[in-house]
Amino acid sequence: MTGTSAAPLRGVRVVEAATFVAGPFAGMVMSQLGADVIRVDPPGGGSDFGRWPLAATGASLFWANLNRAKRSVTIDHRQPEGRELLLELICAPGPAGGVFVDNMVGGRRIKNEDLAARRADVIHVHIEGRRDGKPAVDYSINAEVGVPLMTGPSDAAVPINHVLPAWDLVTGMLATTAVSAALLQRDRTGEGSYVEVALADVALAGVAGMGWVAEAGESGSARDRMGNHMFGSFGVDFETSDRRRVMVVALTEGQWKSLRKVTGTEAVFEALENTVGADLDNEGDRFRLRETIASILRPWFASRDYATVKGLLDEAKVLWSPYRDMAEVVEAELSDPASIIEEIEQPGVGPMLSAASPWRWGGEQTRPTPAPSMSADTDDVLSELLGLSQRDLGRLRDARIIG
Repeated sequence: MTGTSAAPLRGVRVVEAATFVAGPFAGMVMSQLGADVIRVDPPGGGSDFGRWPLAATGASLFWANLNRAKRSVTIDHRQPEGRELLLELICAPGPAGGVFVDNMVGGRRIKNEDLAARRADVIHVHIEGRRDGKPAVDYSINAEVGVPLMTGPSDAAVPINHVLPAWDLVTGMLATTAVSAALLQRDRTGEGSYVEVALADVALAGVAGMGWVAEAGESGSARDRMGNHMFGSFGVDFETSDRRRVMVVALTEGQWKSLRKVTGTEAVFEALENTVGADLDNEGDRFRLRETIASILRPWFASRDYATVKGLLDEAKVLWSPYRDMAEVVEAELSDPASIIEEIEQPGVGPMLSAASPWRWGGEQTRPTPAPSMSADTDDVLSELLGLSQRDLGRLRDARIIG
């Protein structure tokens, strides 16, 4: 952190009891914004403590990256005394405390009425799979909102999943937004908030927001797969002479003109427009004629190696990107002095690549901070916020209520 302007949540205390992606991602974002985020796990860690990918040491790179800059407390809230301890921690006094983010399930989860009875201005954001409490994860929800059947080659006979848990990440950001909005409301009115965010609703709202639900409702049918073509405009991949692939996009009229000019195809496309009565400056016409446009452009890419294509497209200000595997991403980012990727020293892992915050707040960017070791902050947090003595902590540890 280079200054206070990049930490608008400085002084806010958030207790997080969540596993996997959405909740921990929300906590990480709030910690990058300056909040004191206290992650609470049961003894031995939550169900995501050892999740792949793993470092050579066996530690989870997943856990280490999603829990950066937090404090780690271990409480067995499945036991009555541990549950009481967690309730006290969430509702500990202080104007910027009383914020809880969770995705707990089952009859023993912390409920909002338990919190509100202790602290009327508590802010509780509960993340769940479905609004009826039934379980769901990103990969199951993504299947049911239609995305895998819109993805992949036109002749694919099976659904095509993708590896990015996009709905989890969006849900995490919505949880962060909910906390921020609830804090603003509490400052104005003194009132607390209970916000429930269902992953299934987030995904459905997402595809509806893109117009995909309305499209199917109007047409009465599903959209056909179209391989790597971009929907609604022109964008597709091309292979160079040395078998590298690039993604080229022409969203705007200016981008389309730049692409035609650099490839020397202006006259060809003018003739095409006259023949079929199209206006290729219009992105809808570019989309309708996407296969023809791609076939005209393909020889230009196929006759040039990647380095030549890169130089010419950059000079012409064409919108494009190379396809990279993750090892190539690492190589490229480590060679870029402006990259947000940098190496940090992570307990249990050693040197680990991680990312700074993706925003620049007033020109300042929060650098990556390591995740804590599991249970590293239990004693400090419980003594600081609840006033527990070393004798108290020792008794709780002997009873296996804290770790």
